[in-house]
Amino acid sequence: MARLARVRCIRKTDRTNPHERISSIGGVYSNGSHWKQSVVQTIRDIESGAWEFYVQEDGLTAGLIVAKHEGHKYIKTTADGIQPDNLLSLAECPPVFSL
Repeated sequence: MARLARVRCIRKTDRTNPHERISSIGGVYSNGSHWKQSVVQTIRDIESGAWEFYVQEDGLTAGLIVAKHEGHKYIKTTADGIQPDNLLSLAECPPVFSL
């Protein structure tokens, strides 16, 4: 059974391609400590079934999925067909969220 993790922040790059736009995601464990990991690790975790990540804003929940753009994998939410983008609209992770 996959463990659940709520994504609360992201680190963006200056790239515009979907597979290069986000470099890492982060959140808070139930004990209050912070976590952050790369998109590459997040893709591995989703594809292995070990973790399910989600975004929750304004009472709405959207799961993260792995997508492909020009042969490159990236993450997005299941609700990305609607603007604004759920994942890209999250706040930047503060410096305390370290890898």
